[in-house]
Amino acid sequence: MIRSDFHMHTAFSGDCDVPARKMVEGAVKKGLKTICITDHNDRDYPEHREMQGQKFEFDLEEYFRILTELQKEYADRIEIRIGIELGLQPHLGQYYKELVNKYPFDFVIGSVHVVNGKDPYYKEMFQDKSDEEAYAETFAATLKDLESVEDFDVLGHLDYVVRYGTHGAQEYSYRRFASYIDDILRKIIDMGKGIEMNMAGFKYGLNFAHPHPDIIKRYKELGGEIITIGADGHCPEHIAYDFQKAGRILKDCGFEYYTEFKERKPIFKHVP
Repeated sequence: MIRSDFHMHTAFSGDCDVPARKMVEGAVKKGLKTICITDHNDRDYPEHREMQGQKFEFDLEEYFRILTELQKEYADRIEIRIGIELGLQPHLGQYYKELVNKYPFDFVIGSVHVVNGKDPYYKEMFQDKSDEEAYAETFAATLKDLESVEDFDVLGHLDYVVRYGTHGAQEYSYRRFASYIDDILRKIIDMGKGIEMNMAGFKYGLNFAHPHPDIIKRYKELGGEIITIGADGHCPEHIAYDFQKAGRILKDCGFEYYTEFKERKPIFKHVP
């Protein structure tokens, strides 16, 4: 089993209340060798959601202080790397450039959580359109984000939106959205970035990780090499979620290696 989880959250994220220490302990108990904590920084998250307590920015000085202390304390049990998950929007390129160059992150995920002012999680974007229309809107928005924001290492959970569709994957397949997805993958490869395989798709009741294996295969066909593995856990129980499936998925998609990051540099590891 892959023993490296490169996407997890702690109480620094607005949608998690678990202290960082507890997440580290959970990873140790599951036998992981390396983790990267990637708490949310979603600048300009929809204001009405922030008023309801869903705030997705945090004190980065405190973040590094606490995580650096944990790195030292757990050094003989697990390697802790410090990352962040940025919420991509087209107007945030300069802001994120300054942010990631100010702090010594090991790893930066760029994820699309807000699509034209709405987070699919709350279902608002599905109220006046079909799932297919909402998915197409999200993929189009993703490409716009990539044209404006370049300071990240991998694109997070590419087909995240499908988790929240009214009918889930019923109106979704790679082939159905290939024109959008191929443009996204080509852009990612041209930028020298990677994608992540986010195992939380299984947790949300889908029969695939994010993105769908057909997309991972296509990424490989187009020349993509960088792929990290993360469970997107917000509690210890979800750390390394369904990681026993991860190696087989990667191999079936043509990958012999997966990727970790340290000091923003990719490290390629054999898929066990």
